[in-house]
Amino acid sequence: MTKFVFVTGGVVSSLGKGIASASLAAILESRGLKVTLIKLDPYLNVDPGTMSPFQHGEVFVTDDGAETDLDLGHYERFITTRMKKSNNFTTGQIYKSVLEKERRGDYLGKTVQVIPHVTNEIQAFVKRGAEASVVDVAIVEIGGTVGDIESLPFLEAVRQMSLKLGPSNTAFVHLTYVPWIAAAGELKTKPTQHTVQKLREIGIQPDVLLCRADRAIPDDEREKISLFTNVLPHGVISMWDVDTIYKVPRMLHEQGLDELICMKLQLLTKPADLRRWDKLVHEVEHPAREVTIAMCGKYTDLSDSYKSLNEALRHAGIHNHARVKIDYVDSETLDEKNVAQLAKFDAVLVPGGFGKRGVEGKILAAQYAREHKLPYLGICLGMQVATIEVARHLGGLAGANSTEFDPATPHPVIALIDEWQDRDGTIQKRDAQSDLGGTMRLGAQSSDVKAGSLAHRIYGNVVTERHRHRYEANEHYLERLQQAGLVISAITQREKLTEIVELPAEVHPWFVGVQFHPEFKSTPWDGHPLFIHYVKAALDHQTARAGVIEKAAA
Repeated sequence: MTKFVFVTGGVVSSLGKGIASASLAAILESRGLKVTLIKLDPYLNVDPGTMSPFQHGEVFVTDDGAETDLDLGHYERFITTRMKKSNNFTTGQIYKSVLEKERRGDYLGKTVQVIPHVTNEIQAFVKRGAEASVVDVAIVEIGGTVGDIESLPFLEAVRQMSLKLGPSNTAFVHLTYVPWIAAAGELKTKPTQHTVQKLREIGIQPDVLLCRADRAIPDDEREKISLFTNVLPHGVISMWDVDTIYKVPRMLHEQGLDELICMKLQLLTKPADLRRWDKLVHEVEHPAREVTIAMCGKYTDLSDSYKSLNEALRHAGIHNHARVKIDYVDSETLDEKNVAQLAKFDAVLVPGGFGKRGVEGKILAAQYAREHKLPYLGICLGMQVATIEVARHLGGLAGANSTEFDPATPHPVIALIDEWQDRDGTIQKRDAQSDLGGTMRLGAQSSDVKAGSLAHRIYGNVVTERHRHRYEANEHYLERLQQAGLVISAITQREKLTEIVELPAEVHPWFVGVQFHPEFKSTPWDGHPLFIHYVKAALDHQTARAGVIEKAAA
């Protein structure tokens, strides 16, 4: 029988419930348990696919094509269980399912209400997520904060689940905030007292409190929190700020979190073995070198917009014994006058994105990297802008563009599949704007890789990666682009959809664009071959540049 740990949050959002949940899962997995994680999001969107990265952060994609919360990325980076559609659901999905049942008459004329119909549906979704992977423990993270009206049905649903399953099959972990008030020179426990009081009002008594603060919480403050929240002293656990998230499992283990959960759930396991986490942290803290990568995008204000990408680069750095420093370059401000600023970097990366804003700056970044032989990696839109750049400046296709940015472009080298009409590449205009939600190429797909290419050295014969995009390289221009020097090193056989482009080694040392999102499959243990090769190329460029400077100085 699967046992459940429900993780809730209080006081404020963005405290790190995802990292805490993933860290607990990692420790339990190190004890030999099979673990999965489920994220419940209280917003009405069916999925986060149409939400702004500024508001919501990155959209993570699973192998089976689900657009999910970014916390699922943390889950996959911390444990071996792969996430699926059933590991993340929203209020929108719950109400959609309930209303569809009501329209079919499944409720036999009853008045459909939040209790029991919505709460029963939530419980059914949670159980389905746990059963999808056949696990010992399912850790269920509830988005939002206690007291929000949106999350009340979720909290009521898990309260009911705990009552039905019994005390030895469920545990509640509550993440809360203990602020340091500089003027008073004190940590304040009152916000934690109030959020636990709110949780207890709806019938949930937490077994564990994870207290977030910018410093370790002294024992006397933990005892005070214990007294006012009815949580045993050893259940009040301090979670202070650390310089790398990979220190969190060790931090929680040393305070006995996994032992407490195993006792509550009556699980007999072997002791936790966190040696690989210790080795990982040692690699992070003792790099032999450092490289700096320019990430040219439009979401430069929030690192959450590129969470998996940032982590993938750091993983690749670990496997190259190097620290990867990421400098964000706002592509909207990049122009002919200031593009030379890219010369100081060891490599250039153009990430994925949607919309016209900042696209010309990304094209300029790809051009500069090509002309100055800077290692270049283009991901999704980054591949498309590299293709447009080659079409314009090497293929003689003036005005080449994507129909996403210029519907009237004379050379639509990037377009929607249903816009391809004739062999000459002319565009079939759509009569109306289609829905944006659920209209993309999503999930894991495979294609053969061209022998002798750089992509083949990285991937071997077959590449299988996760996708999230609408626009594709227009098949009718591929021959022209190849004549201009672009290598199409991976393409799907049936649909003729371009997966990887590159420049030959005699033209450029390392220039690759991929239509998919490889960052979603990177882990700190294995890294990802594409990013490992890319960071190695950045290190080689740094070494070569230093040699040139040293020779000039001599």
